[in-house]
Amino acid sequence: MKTTNATPLKFWCDIIGHKYVVSKEVTSHVKEYTCKCCKKQLTTNSNGNLTELTPKFKEINSLLEEIYIRRTLRHKAKKLSAPMY
Repeated sequence: MKTTNATPLKFWCDIIGHKYVVSKEVTSHVKEYTCKCCKKQLTTNSNGNLTELTPKFKEINSLLEEIYIRRTLRHKAKKLSAPMY
């Protein structure tokens, strides 16, 4: 006999649908979402579609965030060091 550890909120998501909120903004285009009720996590993939947040996508998002931060910092530093005319 299989028992499920389902909560009433899980049934809510099954019937009504998930209530996703942005949990992390990786870049301006890539975000991570979490359902307020059942805590299911999604992210945007390379096509812009929502995909389940697996360990592979977590690693991709963390590397993408590092690259994005370095790039924006380098761009800001370059902009500040440019001569003012």
